[in-house]
Amino acid sequence: MAQVHILGGGTPTPTPERFGSSFVAEVAGEKVMVDCGPAATHKLVKAGLWPTEIDYVFFTHHHFDHDVDFPCFLLCRWDQSIGKENTLQVFGPTLTEHLTYGIIGEDGVFAHDWKARVSHPTSQQVHLNRGGTLPRKPPEVMAKDVAPGRVFSGRDWEMTASRAEHAQPWLDSLAYRIDSPEGSIVFTGDTEPCQPVVDLARNADVMFCMCWDDESAMEANNEGKGVCGTLGAARMAQEAGVKKLVLAHLGPNLTRHPVMEKGIGDVKSLYEGELVFSEELLVVDV
Repeated sequence: MAQVHILGGGTPTPTPERFGSSFVAEVAGEKVMVDCGPAATHKLVKAGLWPTEIDYVFFTHHHFDHDVDFPCFLLCRWDQSIGKENTLQVFGPTLTEHLTYGIIGEDGVFAHDWKARVSHPTSQQVHLNRGGTLPRKPPEVMAKDVAPGRVFSGRDWEMTASRAEHAQPWLDSLAYRIDSPEGSIVFTGDTEPCQPVVDLARNADVMFCMCWDDESAMEANNEGKGVCGTLGAARMAQEAGVKKLVLAHLGPNLTRHPVMEKGIGDVKSLYEGELVFSEELLVVDV
């Protein structure tokens, strides 16, 4: 059975319970990370997973609450490796290649770190003690900027992307769908309700949809452009025929009582499927 670990279930606003966005899907025997927001690497380990188990990273867009922990993840995955792991493959909209190689490439901003660890005797010994061999290899990562359409085919799963309406023209934004014999999973990323995401999510088993706030609060605050609220998430899931809707990327106001209860009630008034109000480190079965 496919599963999704919610590592980050929040927004750019830090709270004790949620901060940023990140998920790991376990599908067809492989682990796929979608976004790598604040403290994602630490939360990954808290979830019982390990950085070297992740072979694929997909970014929805490059706001910091979706990618700020990427340097930590890249360096940690490489540092904990013994040189026998699969090459990490990274996909996302424009800037993904620039960021990846700019972080960990030969002239990247953290090249000083891995170059010291490659050469320092104690770092070499730690690498040997983990089961590695010398000479220690520099990081090897494959990064690719992608557009809407079929993005990648894994062992027994396929990733498809669609345009998401969020921060254009300043940032490109994508939504993703994973299809496998174990089911279909959609990650909307950050988006306002839009037809491309509805079409991508058609008849999906699970959709992880951003839900910034209670719709009435968004209208009062004029915060509806480029983001999805309770009613928008419900309408998209209902129109797409999604079986299970997971409300993610939850804003601080929506996680307060009684706003949460009102929001859940509003969603249920429009959406007929199963509803999950996400928590960090929650595991969702597909």
